[in-house]
Amino acid sequence: MKIKFLGGTKSVAGSMHVLESEGKKILIDCGLFQGRREESNQRNKNLPFRPETIERMVLSHAHLDHSGNIPTLVKNGYNNTIYSTFATRDLCLVMLRDSANLQEKDAEYLNKRDKNKGVPMVTPLYTVEEAEKSLELFKGIAYNRFFYITSNVRLTFYDAGHILGSALSYFEVFENGKKTRILYAVDLGRKKMPILKDPFQVKDIDYLILESTYGSRLHEDFGTTADRLAQIINRTYQRGGKIIVPAFALERTQEIIYCLRLLEKEGRIPKLPVYVDSPLAVNVTEVFKLHPECFDKETKVILEKEEDPFGLKRITYITDAEESKKLNRLDEPCMIISGSGMCEGGRILHHLKNNIEDPRNTVLVVGYMAENTLGRKIVEKYPVVKIFGEEYKLESEVVVLNSFSAHADKNELLQYVEQAQKSLRGVFLVHGEEKESQALKESIESIGIQNVRVPVRDEEIML
Repeated sequence: MKIKFLGGTKSVAGSMHVLESEGKKILIDCGLFQGRREESNQRNKNLPFRPETIERMVLSHAHLDHSGNIPTLVKNGYNNTIYSTFATRDLCLVMLRDSANLQEKDAEYLNKRDKNKGVPMVTPLYTVEEAEKSLELFKGIAYNRFFYITSNVRLTFYDAGHILGSALSYFEVFENGKKTRILYAVDLGRKKMPILKDPFQVKDIDYLILESTYGSRLHEDFGTTADRLAQIINRTYQRGGKIIVPAFALERTQEIIYCLRLLEKEGRIPKLPVYVDSPLAVNVTEVFKLHPECFDKETKVILEKEEDPFGLKRITYITDAEESKKLNRLDEPCMIISGSGMCEGGRILHHLKNNIEDPRNTVLVVGYMAENTLGRKIVEKYPVVKIFGEEYKLESEVVVLNSFSAHADKNELLQYVEQAQKSLRGVFLVHGEEKESQALKESIESIGIQNVRVPVRDEEIML
């Protein structure tokens, strides 16, 4: 039995790993790599294995850094089952279609712009048709029920509390008369966050594959986040500016709307218009409403009162491209929430292009920005950034609210490991930049666990 780490090692992008037992290979996640454009294109197009050799695939959740390259997997020869929770399956129905559509639209825009420049034509990684074909292979599995995915590997999904439908994938591998228990906790959510249940604690683990996104950092309490959000809105409103929010359509957008609803209800923010400019966010919000089994007690109470936890009087959901373009002509305080979350594609690029040179405006960052993405350059306040190949001065205020993060922080990760410490034989740290993974490694070793490793890309480890 062995596991090969193929993506999301010393990085938060492109999660992809292969668990092999008795000659059968199980792919865990198949995410898009995001970073420098050319490197990303090459890594996403060229899978590090032959898809037809994979026996089964297990998907932890619907974020594109975990699911976004499934259509490439399928169009290159994979034709077996993809296991996920029901909510993840439903989210991928809209996420993968949207990913393909954005790639097609961005390629069309760039090709039109560069038509007479003599540069090579841009082609999308996969088409909408190819994304839809991959969706036919999904099979939903409920939480807390084991299921044999091969003759000797049993899978159970537990709630990860990260995003809607996210799962801790618990593998029980029966080999040579022994049972080995492996928990894939990538990604792990946080406790006491709005909307979703807390992550489930699995204690009987031999090997733990754990994320390390915030391996050295702590998050603010979510109550403090609401206070800071109110301050940002009020400050920008007073100077007549717009608040531009690059946000993942999945989870982050719903959390922001949920928080805005509470702040407005308490009279803590002005009644400014809010535009969710993302067809995907509109569709994802509808999927949320189909899965109350994932909600925490507080959200269920709101639903029992027949109130919409994602409803806001001054919110406008935009799907039409022409309506989106009209937002660029607005000259009044407002909030525009748009994707993608790392500013690597989608409508957010047009809003940034039209607004970041105005010092009245605020770019509000509410999620993790991977290295070499436009989002990271904005976080690091580069004086000049490139959007669609053109240079723009970053004159707007930039504010980062990491406490919206759906990822566990250093202490939450350590607490999770401590609860499973008695049976642990090894911990593998992935989904984190190297400095974060190394910092978490040292912290875990300090509580008495010694077999902690930070795999490198393409490393294969015998279990």
